[in-house]
Amino acid sequence: MKTILVPTDFSEQANNALYLATQIARKSGAKILIVNVIEGIRNFSFNTMGESNAAMGEEVFLVKKLIEQVNERMAQLISDSMFDGIEVATEVEMGSPYESISRVIAGHNADLVVMGTVGMSGLEEVLIGSNTEKVVRHAKCPVITLKKKVSLEDIQNIVFATNLDSDQTAIIEKLKVMQDMTGATLHLVKVNTPNHFHTQHQMTEEFEDYLEKHQLKNANTNIYNEITEEDGILRFAEDLGPCMIAIGTHGRTGLLHLLSGSIAEDLVNHSDKPVWTMSMKHAK
Repeated sequence: MKTILVPTDFSEQANNALYLATQIARKSGAKILIVNVIEGIRNFSFNTMGESNAAMGEEVFLVKKLIEQVNERMAQLISDSMFDGIEVATEVEMGSPYESISRVIAGHNADLVVMGTVGMSGLEEVLIGSNTEKVVRHAKCPVITLKKKVSLEDIQNIVFATNLDSDQTAIIEKLKVMQDMTGATLHLVKVNTPNHFHTQHQMTEEFEDYLEKHQLKNANTNIYNEITEEDGILRFAEDLGPCMIAIGTHGRTGLLHLLSGSIAEDLVNHSDKPVWTMSMKHAK
């Protein structure tokens, strides 16, 4: 792990993400890249509304002042003692948060993204979605999302939700890095739902094959019966106590995404525990 990207809007949730990122960086030797995105700034390469050059010049001046203020806040942020001994860089982007963050992930070949999230529910979640969800869906590296302050030493258990029937080799190899770093026990969990019911005998054999195929160590297997997969994962994690939830996300877009939804994105919105995700589309 060489580069950990942390988007910040200077909120409490973003600072919680930074706190965890510094602990991962100190353990792995990675550097941290902190990114702030200034939203709602238009492109000044042409004048779409036909204003005078003077008006544009004034607007550009105000944008420059805004960037200066953000850079000052960044400098103040990284002066905190939690960054002692860690290589830290900052970057300011303008435009869409999701597009800007994606561009920085690709440009710096980030190995991990750590993001704070407040989560949403109900109509707000359906109509608006969140930039965090989009990053989770499309990022080409693992993403950790969290709402509350969490220490690396708190992650002694990782709940890995799996359906056992898709190739998750690349995802598991990435997850092993986190397991090795924390020394956590890996709890594989398959949620048995009424619509996708399997006998315990059948799943026991599948789990044995799965453990052998992926050469998993310090791992156990669990079958959890619940109405929906999301509820099963959340309740299993609640029963376990302090832990991190890990899951692969399908990365679908458009109508297919709207019709099928995403358990991973729902977990990001609804879980109070940190959630580690990896896009199966990019884990090839």
